Amino acid sequence: MANSATRVFVGASRFAPNAPDDHRGGLYRLRADGGWDELTEGLPERPQVRALQIHPEHPEVVFAGAQDGPYRSQDGGDTWERLDFPGAGLPVWSFAVDPFAPDTIYAGVGPAAAYRSDDAGTTWTHLEAAVMENRVDMGFPTRMICLTPDPSRPGALYAGVEVGGVMRTEDGGATWADVTGPLVRMADDDRYRSRIGSDTDIEGMCDTHAITMTPAAPGSAFLGVRMGVFRTDDGGASWYDIEVGRTSPLTYCRDVRVSPVEPSVVYGCFSDEALGQAGSLYRSDDIGATWRRYDRVAPVSTMMRVAMSPTDPDEVWCATRRGDVYGTRDGGETWLETRLPTGGRDVYAMACG
Repeated sequence: MANSATRVFVGASRFAPNAPDDHRGGLYRLRADGGWDELTEGLPERPQVRALQIHPEHPEVVFAGAQDGPYRSQDGGDTWERLDFPGAGLPVWSFAVDPFAPDTIYAGVGPAAAYRSDDAGTTWTHLEAAVMENRVDMGFPTRMICLTPDPSRPGALYAGVEVGGVMRTEDGGATWADVTGPLVRMADDDRYRSRIGSDTDIEGMCDTHAITMTPAAPGSAFLGVRMGVFRTDDGGASWYDIEVGRTSPLTYCRDVRVSPVEPSVVYGCFSDEALGQAGSLYRSDDIGATWRRYDRVAPVSTMMRVAMSPTDPDEVWCATRRGDVYGTRDGGETWLETRLPTGGRDVYAMACG
């Protein structure tokens, strides 16, 4: 596999407070030799990293969401500073950058809430209207696990809440609309009922993990939940199943992302379950209409994240919950297989840039 200047970051966090002691979390950066550097300078002890974001115009600037708020590196991850964040002590679960104003950055936390910075993370404002109805009681706080800006409309973005649903804003977060209702109604169909940790069968359709949008389909959004991948073409007024199960035997979706270089290309992480024993990376070349298995490896854990080079369409990386990392730099022909250092389990975040 040819060398690449792309930096690959992986963030890990204990999946539960009672997780084994060897699941210690951490933040890692891939070395040229295929090994990993554990990044610690300026971060909290045993950082629980659930979100990563590389600045699209300044790739040496990297944001990490830890257990006590957001951190920023301005030297490619060598050193970190904790940012002045009004949500003091809240874990950050997601970031998004406004494609029309790259110094505008959104952060999602748990319990589910949203914050916005207009100066690349130096100061933050709580978006007080980003409130989701509590539909499902899982015994743990909801978290804003994904934020996705609309590449065709300034100020528009979706927010996904685990376990709670989806909402969207058209004005940079000043006001929000809950668009979960159509997903909940789909749970009237036996195919979309799932109950694991609550007392309601709508749980699976509200178990949001990822949202993505593409300029190749303006106004459309793809949603990854426990029950598969769903699409809206009308701002969330309705959703439909794109039926990845026609191709993949695994349909539990943890991540779905559009290529930053090829807007018709969508990647999806499909597995058997949250703490699974099988994972896969799939690719669609036609904006989600058809899918094919992309990885040529044999993951034995839930596939949690996919990340792509911002400039090279042939470079794609993915990571499993237990810390196995796979990457290709030749369009999927060959794959590097590596693993995070001991303790780097329960992967939640990945970024390339």
